[in-house]
Amino acid sequence: MNFDLTAALLESVRALAAEDVPPGLVLTGQGDRFFSAGGDIKEVAAGDTAAPRIRIFHALLCAMEQYPGPIVCAVRGYAVGGALEFLLHADHVVANAECRISFPEINHGLLPATKGMRKASERLGLRQAQMLLYWGELVDARKAMEIGAINEIVPTAEVMARAVDVCRTLRGKDQKLFAAIKRSLNLTARMDDAALEEMTVRDLDAYLTGDSSAEARTRFLSKNTRGG
Repeated sequence: MNFDLTAALLESVRALAAEDVPPGLVLTGQGDRFFSAGGDIKEVAAGDTAAPRIRIFHALLCAMEQYPGPIVCAVRGYAVGGALEFLLHADHVVANAECRISFPEINHGLLPATKGMRKASERLGLRQAQMLLYWGELVDARKAMEIGAINEIVPTAEVMARAVDVCRTLRGKDQKLFAAIKRSLNLTARMDDAALEEMTVRDLDAYLTGDSSAEARTRFLSKNTRGG
């Protein structure tokens, strides 16, 4: 992943987020051996490009975290370094049995993005994040699922289709509610109680006035009435 690719991804995510109805996104790599081998080490280590690259990568992780629709990663093979940070910022990860993940930076004289390290601790727990970040070793698909880095393992030939199916299912949910839940899960840990109250009130107004959420409540209430 070099500067140009990261910039292109950021531009795409921001443009799609600005649409009236943001679509679900499926992020994958070409071929079966790699989802991505991570950042371009030569570019990362270069003095004149290192800071701009890490800034734009940080911006991409923020855009993924704040994207209002579902983001699903379809992983075949290795997802290491910055690619693992993509998995951690996705809403669902489908992988094959050959998937391998790692944060190898400590063994290469580098550091992951600080936002990625914090997300690893939040999503995987401190001990699992320490295991990945301190040791820099590869973890197989079963272990990756056990610690919560991926959600499910399917045969290689089924990875993309399954990822698209998951994305369509999540995109079929009430998107005001989905966006509110995603925002709460991803952002509220850094907010004080006053900000949490304000967000809750704003979200309440959004989903109480939404047609699809109103229909869902009507169906639920009707079902409970018949059951009573």
